[in-house]
Amino acid sequence: MAQGTIISLGSVNADFQVRVDEKPGNTTTLLGHDFLRLSGGKGANVAFLACHLGASASLIAHVGDDDLQEQALRPLREKGIDLEGVKSVKNQPTGVSMIAVSPDGKKQIILAPNANDVWEESDADGVQEALEQAPEGSVLVVDYEVAAFIVVRAIKAAKKRNFPVILDPSPYDRVDRKLLSQVDYLVPDDSETEGLTGILPDSVENAKKAALKLREEGVANVLVKMKDGGCVAATKEFILHIPPVPAEAVDTTGAGDAFAGALSVAVLENRPLKEAACFASSASLAAITGYGSQPAYPNREQIGHYFDQVFGKIQEL
Repeated sequence: MAQGTIISLGSVNADFQVRVDEKPGNTTTLLGHDFLRLSGGKGANVAFLACHLGASASLIAHVGDDDLQEQALRPLREKGIDLEGVKSVKNQPTGVSMIAVSPDGKKQIILAPNANDVWEESDADGVQEALEQAPEGSVLVVDYEVAAFIVVRAIKAAKKRNFPVILDPSPYDRVDRKLLSQVDYLVPDDSETEGLTGILPDSVENAKKAALKLREEGVANVLVKMKDGGCVAATKEFILHIPPVPAEAVDTTGAGDAFAGALSVAVLENRPLKEAACFASSASLAAITGYGSQPAYPNREQIGHYFDQVFGKIQEL
């Protein structure tokens, strides 16, 4: 295992999840079942999966000073994630995510960012210091479900250390386009891709066009996640379509975070991009076969089951 660590900067939430028997919106009151209280949030999920796969992982995030912070942090602490960079913000509630999962496994989320959005300039100094003190060979994974200026400071500090940067551009309207040239791996989903490029990646050809458009803005490697699984990866050397393979969709919650977390581990291990992209896609596929986000996250053996199938189906575009 590499000596660096996965530094995950992003949101951490208390998740409240239910299954519903029809899509929300058809009735005033919709009955739910299979209720779960979980830890969630992009930053938390990335760190959880990285640690689950045997990597050293640390989380930089904000929670509130309420009773929900324990729900959000306990599974991460028990997993062995370094939470030194998690701050409890006074007089703020912890971020809350309310999730309804329909029979097809698709989720609808209501997110209250709460403490995730409350950052001060002194916090940015702390983020920079954490990156300055991180081990050589570390990898930064960051999303925009925290204050945008924090993302800027983190990416700049990471690049000074020559750390690879993986950016989940969610929500896309917070993305600072001037920073894209400092991003090593951009991992937008279909809606984020459309928001950033004006191109909906509803086909392989459109995903390729969108990926190339983002490459023109200076991103080294663009991995456009397709709506029904798989991705299109564009680099300086090649463009690949990594198709999905059959997987029963039980719950898609956290699948995109599994993609980013697995990619970060592959990058930490210096895997070639083809392998890294397949590893990430396979982790995402495996994650949708269980209920809940972190509880459903796969181990290496489960990822390997899909990896062998996915790797054999790569198509160069």
